[in-house]
Amino acid sequence: MRALLLALTLVTIAPVAPAWAGDKSDAAISSSGSAHVVDAAANPALPPAYPATRRQDIVETRFGVSVADPYRWLEADVRSDKDVRDWVTAENDATFAYLKELPGRDALRSRLAQLYDYERYGVPRKAGNRYFYTRNSGLQNQSPLYVREGLKGAQRLLLDPNTFSKDEATALAEWLPSDDGRYLLYSVQDGGTDWRILRIVDVDSGKTLDDRIEWVKYSNLAWNGDDSGFYYSRFDPPANGSKYQSVVTNQEIWFHKVGTPQSADKRIYATPDRPGLMNRAEVTDDGRWLLVTSNESTDQRYELTLISLTTDKPRPVKLMRGLDYEWQLVGNVGDLLYFRTTAGAPRGRLVMLDAARPRDKMREVVAEQRQALVGGSMIGDRIVLAYLSEGRTVAELVDLGGNARGDVPLPGFGSAAGFGGKGGDPETFFAFSSFTTPSTIYRLNVDTGETSVFAQPRLAFDPADYVTEQVFFPSRDGTQIPMYIVRRKDVAQAARPAPTLLYGYGGFNVSQTQGFAPTRLAWLEQGGVLAIASLRGGGEYGKEWHDAGRLSNKQNVFDDFIAAAEYLKKSGYTGKDELAIEGRSNGGLLVGAVVNQRPDLFAAALPAVGVMDMLRFDRFTAGRYWVDDYGRPDHEADFRNLLTYSPYHNIKDGAAYPAILVTTADTDDRVVPGHSFKYTAALQHADVGGRPRLIRIETRAGHGSGKPTEKVIEEFADMYSFIAYWTGLKVAVK
Repeated sequence: MRALLLALTLVTIAPVAPAWAGDKSDAAISSSGSAHVVDAAANPALPPAYPATRRQDIVETRFGVSVADPYRWLEADVRSDKDVRDWVTAENDATFAYLKELPGRDALRSRLAQLYDYERYGVPRKAGNRYFYTRNSGLQNQSPLYVREGLKGAQRLLLDPNTFSKDEATALAEWLPSDDGRYLLYSVQDGGTDWRILRIVDVDSGKTLDDRIEWVKYSNLAWNGDDSGFYYSRFDPPANGSKYQSVVTNQEIWFHKVGTPQSADKRIYATPDRPGLMNRAEVTDDGRWLLVTSNESTDQRYELTLISLTTDKPRPVKLMRGLDYEWQLVGNVGDLLYFRTTAGAPRGRLVMLDAARPRDKMREVVAEQRQALVGGSMIGDRIVLAYLSEGRTVAELVDLGGNARGDVPLPGFGSAAGFGGKGGDPETFFAFSSFTTPSTIYRLNVDTGETSVFAQPRLAFDPADYVTEQVFFPSRDGTQIPMYIVRRKDVAQAARPAPTLLYGYGGFNVSQTQGFAPTRLAWLEQGGVLAIASLRGGGEYGKEWHDAGRLSNKQNVFDDFIAAAEYLKKSGYTGKDELAIEGRSNGGLLVGAVVNQRPDLFAAALPAVGVMDMLRFDRFTAGRYWVDDYGRPDHEADFRNLLTYSPYHNIKDGAAYPAILVTTADTDDRVVPGHSFKYTAALQHADVGGRPRLIRIETRAGHGSGKPTEKVIEEFADMYSFIAYWTGLKVAVK
């Protein structure tokens, strides 16, 4: 079973000398070295006293350039290093003492809880005559998984991840029913880590089997043809104490037979001669073929290996070599495999390969279009193709010969996600949402083209009170950049500047499409403006758009974001001191970089779980996978480019910086928290004005996925009350 993702929701980066001048706040540190707040409790305009942070005399010379790294000790794992743990405690004490005095914080938290309190469903997956889906009643920290016997059957609770741990910070992550619906394979994510533990539940009895698979990371889940077992990807156990920081290599594909211990699992595919490859498995709907997709970075450039599951002694056959293009299996009919690919088509096309004759030339089924082809899925005897058109999802149906068979009827201007299913079964489901409308789940019959509502939430607000527009503005080099602007209708009609939150990402071929978040609605309700820029480096216009914002072109991303800020001010959407910016992960890097380059543009900034040290990102966990977007710090040309914008290394002493609230988490093993720790320490040490530079460090949480609802509410109440204060947005008590 495949899932076609058409939208991304808030979903697994000339040398300058750094400035390290003393911070005027150092004198306010208590003699014990712990932080205390000086007048900030009475007046949030005054920053707290920052904790004393030890500085090391570390200077490295690379390619003739001396680079200081005085806070390298903060890279150590907070779980095992007492000094780092004490620093985190002191920083959190200072931050939370400051945040609790912000006006409107409690009201915003209360309203966020109300906005989150609505029933929401995940997209169902069909297996046999059973339908599996997640459902959250509203404020549950984790979404339980339910099953129905038949489409109209009564729902039955199958898994409740809220019982996995006492603090409800252990999540149900990936899951997949066996084709006959007898078993459900699922993964457990503890405290936000990327590591997974695989378990199996017997659907009839609801009992979890003894099977337990560990050291799984970045893995597909794939049942074999007869549902007696499954394929998964794993790494060797990391050395003691390095679970959350060490670089992972040599990902292998293994087979697990239901009812046996992991020690009995059989290794199916490995690439020891190429340890940097990631290898993931999927099985065709008919169970005939195991497809291994391999890549060595987050760039969508893959090799394909095919293994027959119908022979006694299967051997891997290389289907596509070279790590040159993107390949996504759409489905198969016997030996004929359908793929979405960028081979010969930067914006994507649909092609067919013959598994029995892998050296034969591929056959084009649907040619490249003007819009970017972002997904495909075979359902029944039709193929659903999804395109991005100016940020909007457009989905069409074609037959197996590529002939058009009509558009998928979507309910409006927004984004669709889902369309999982099988060849031979015309039934599929998809979710549709917009910035101001939560996901409604639809059922689609591809034979008739008819859709019906499977689940629709009841809301505590009226989406009709809001308006979304899309504008285009010129970047520094004249390139036209699209941007969504969302406001309350009365705010739009007043045509006056208002406090505005500008969000961006700009990397890894990730497109900014419409999707609902109660956190954003809380900002809009108060009269704030939300702007989301589709920066270069994303995938909105295919490979060229991505290429224009990575490697030596990375500065284009920052120029685009700066131009977005200037456009919002020039066009009257926001005023002189009313603009805040937000970005997460690669977007956290974006925020850190543009604050250094144009601190005068912004009143407040929210860099979240960001990549902040561009000279050492490849030394931890998943960092080595990012080199195709960022470059390699050990290559001179890349090093010199990275040093020009690395947030940690380019803080401008003497400039007046906006108010900054950095956010990260202690179990983030995607972008390790040391990035944010070092960046914050450098900010607090520098002479960059009197506005606060704080860090909020969540515990028992990671890069974002699996975070309990209550932690999300608390975090965004802190973040948005912080930027509300500094942009002048008055939070009304409801």
